[in-house]
Amino acid sequence: MKKLILSFYAWLDQRLLPIAAKHRLLANCYYALFNPHFRREQWATVAGRNHYRVYEASCQIASVILRRNLHRLEKGLSMSVRKPLFALDYIDETLSALQNYLQHTDAIDPVLLTYCHDVLQQYFAVTTWPTAAPQPAFFSTLQQQVRLHLPANSKGDSAAPKPYGARVRADISYPEFLQLCQQRCSTRNFLAKPVEQSILEQAVSAAAQAPSACNRQPFRYIAALSQPMLGKLAALPMGTVGYAHNIPAILAVVGDLSAYPFERDRHVIYIDASLANMQLMLALETLGLASCAINWPDIENYELKIGQLLALKPFERVVMLIAVGYPDPAGLVPHSEKKTPAELIQYV
Repeated sequence: MKKLILSFYAWLDQRLLPIAAKHRLLANCYYALFNPHFRREQWATVAGRNHYRVYEASCQIASVILRRNLHRLEKGLSMSVRKPLFALDYIDETLSALQNYLQHTDAIDPVLLTYCHDVLQQYFAVTTWPTAAPQPAFFSTLQQQVRLHLPANSKGDSAAPKPYGARVRADISYPEFLQLCQQRCSTRNFLAKPVEQSILEQAVSAAAQAPSACNRQPFRYIAALSQPMLGKLAALPMGTVGYAHNIPAILAVVGDLSAYPFERDRHVIYIDASLANMQLMLALETLGLASCAINWPDIENYELKIGQLLALKPFERVVMLIAVGYPDPAGLVPHSEKKTPAELIQYV
């Protein structure tokens, strides 16, 4: 009976698909009435927007606003032709977020606060404000509160924009980097050796340096290093059949849609997390570990299972899983022939 139902569903879908493809409104009707595949994304997006609105004064959302707006201020400060006064449409929001952030003294991050202090100090030092403008005076008041929470050794290198030539350079050539990229491969045969937390944290430190839209970094890693959680998590994806029992550690990469007040940004969690994940996997190679990116399909019953297993909030979505471990030197890995630059790049 189940096979008949699925067969009828597939037949009906084939009949409705060309109709739905004719117009946007027909496509909306198709997904609203017949195909439920985007409903969880819609729910997660709405839940994220609502969380952002309700908890805008919280430490969590205030830090999101600060990271985003400070990044925008830095872009303005870095322009070769800089306006004498800019950021008028979001400087008030930035100062309000800083004020809200300072209310949560038990959760303040000194590194983020130093970043706030240095960028805003540079911003108000180079912009020209009317005499009666309240923003500079408000920042001066906040600045006194900020300094109370700054670490004693925070008078070192400024966290504000600096010349590109002043940045520390890596002593690595292109051939060496290309060799590292070629060395990294999807590994499914690991030694029966536990993965140390300290090594994962080093790799995540490298991942944190990846570019992120307005520096919001809307993702986190949930690490499973021991049973029974490791076995339960490894068995969930469809792509781990045959080697799930052999994975010493798994990272669940979780995107956070509460970082965004607008639907337009709902896909940024996948972009930002994926940029960070590639740096993480390359970092693991330099630390003696191998990895395998595991695709996470958008299938309702899988989403329910992993949401319950990891106690995810409605606005959190799994981007992918990453298997991590010490590689078995005798274990085989696929060759996976890659496309050539000629196939991948088009000049216009």
